[in-house]
Amino acid sequence: MTLAAQPQKEFSSETKLVLKTLAESGALFFGEIVQRTKLLQSRVEQALGELAAHGFVTADSFEGLRALLTPLEKRAPFGDVGRPRRHRAVTSIEFAGRWSLLRKFPAEDFSQNENEESHSKNRDDALEVFAKTLLRRYGVVFRKILEREALKVSWFELGKIYRRLEARGEIRGGYFINGVSGEQFALPEAIGSLRATRKEKNSGEEIILSAADPLNLIGILTPGARIASVWRNRILWRDGIPLAGLEAGKILNLNGAEDLNGYERALKIGKLPVALRRYY
Repeated sequence: MTLAAQPQKEFSSETKLVLKTLAESGALFFGEIVQRTKLLQSRVEQALGELAAHGFVTADSFEGLRALLTPLEKRAPFGDVGRPRRHRAVTSIEFAGRWSLLRKFPAEDFSQNENEESHSKNRDDALEVFAKTLLRRYGVVFRKILEREALKVSWFELGKIYRRLEARGEIRGGYFINGVSGEQFALPEAIGSLRATRKEKNSGEEIILSAADPLNLIGILTPGARIASVWRNRILWRDGIPLAGLEAGKILNLNGAEDLNGYERALKIGKLPVALRRYY
């Protein structure tokens, strides 16, 4: 049985330190454990009691177990080992002899466990940064947004972070975008922008974006095939609606228009300076 199979997460950091010390150094007297861990004697005693209760450690004699089971007021004070035993408390954990592991655990198991805990914490921190980045990028996030991202992360992991941020009052949860199922989370300022956009009248302004832009959600939020996120590919928008796309030099009809000539010129040349037109 390896240490990884044991319920280490139930132990405090001080208890883990005592366990690690015994795994690395073998059998030790109580004073040696105190010296090597640099913990208070009471903390070491508490750690040994916890480890003994879980079947991790044992001692040379029953004196240690008796001490752990004896009320504190009936134990001999620490450092009382050398005095005559006639007129003092009946027992002390210092009389237990050497303490050792009941099972042998390689010291590497502790390092591996610490590395796993460190890796898990680093991943949690990275996930929270990624979750907040998506919020700043889109304003509103939901499950289908992840289809645009290459990072290996599940909506289950992000959902826990967003619900925690919602509980703090940093973001809002609700239903903000029609046609999208499941949970949605939004920045407070994004909700105001959505309401203002809904009241605006269509201006007919056309905008051309690179398909590598995060706003390229063609085939994710809209029906039809996707346009590859390559900087040479382009998408023509009018009032927030995708009209046509340029992919691998071909014009794609995204809105059912019959005449694509005007779209082709806009996608291939648009407002680009003459010096840059040769690249498209």
